[in-house]
Amino acid sequence: MRIAIAGAGVLGRLLAWRLARMGHTVQVVDPATGPNAPALGATLSQPVAAGYTAAGLLSPLAELDHAEPELAALGWRSIVMWRDVASSLAPHAPQTLLRVQGSLLVAHNADMGSALRVMVKLRSACEADPSAWPAPEIVPASELRVMEPELLPGLSAWWLPGEGQLEPRLLLDALAAQATGVQWHWGQRVAQVHAGCLRLDDDERIDCDLAIDTRGLGARADVPGLRGVRGELVWLHAPGVHLRHPVRLLHPRHRVYIVPRAGQHIVVGASEIESEDRSPVSLRSAVELMAAAHSVLPGLAEARIVHLDTNLRPAWPDHQPRIEASPGLLRITGLYRHGWLLAPALVEDALCQVLPEPAHA
Repeated sequence: MRIAIAGAGVLGRLLAWRLARMGHTVQVVDPATGPNAPALGATLSQPVAAGYTAAGLLSPLAELDHAEPELAALGWRSIVMWRDVASSLAPHAPQTLLRVQGSLLVAHNADMGSALRVMVKLRSACEADPSAWPAPEIVPASELRVMEPELLPGLSAWWLPGEGQLEPRLLLDALAAQATGVQWHWGQRVAQVHAGCLRLDDDERIDCDLAIDTRGLGARADVPGLRGVRGELVWLHAPGVHLRHPVRLLHPRHRVYIVPRAGQHIVVGASEIESEDRSPVSLRSAVELMAAAHSVLPGLAEARIVHLDTNLRPAWPDHQPRIEASPGLLRITGLYRHGWLLAPALVEDALCQVLPEPAHA
């Protein structure tokens, strides 16, 4: 088939890579100037894919605090599929793109009431279907010192087995670089997506057998109702800090994650802020994020601030993703803060609705 994709974020690149491998003729249109990740700290003239402003957490168990079990089930499917993607893109070193080594939830003793309410919710979901959900495990203080010796002593901690993390910048670049035969149209914006056609801002059109819309918030002209949810990240260079696993801090006001990344970096972020403001990170947000991270990882005191990043994640009012398929047209919208967690499973489910051959080919 001749397939045209609007948007080169996580979904767009994953679709392009998979469809090209299946033998389809694929074109992708995106307003970014090129396929590579923007430099940390660079001043950008236009928004970039929300996938770049993400910690890349694959946390279906932790998400049961806020999401339905159906979403977590998609996440567990996606982790298995991400393993295959990473092995294909980096056969000699898939761990550079993906690590599935579990994660930690931690809480200060003063916040145990809030933390225990979260754990009750997670355990209830796991007990409802023990075969599907690995239950969180209490980590004794002696074991925590071995697992993560640089965490603040005295924290309460729970182990979430089977969770993982991606390197979003490296993975997005690899998907574009290895999508053999795909024709990329960088620096062009899609105004509308119709069945069998992409209409660009300059009135040019790309005709195709199947048009796919993965523009995120850029799709609002065609699908009103999407809203933006602000996400914020702090990039720290911390060569003296050795964090082995992603850590989430359970706190009555903040949902803060602390994630080790390549190049001796640590990313600190907040899961969601109900705002469509794209302006730089505020003083209050930056202070709260870094203070929360420092409260559980004291070694960050000497880390250097490399980059403060913001972006908007596309979401529907119910926070559930949507797949809309009709002859000649496919839309995948509203991934909220779950883009990396859900992308492979959503791609597979969507392609099963529009392609004559199996989507796993």
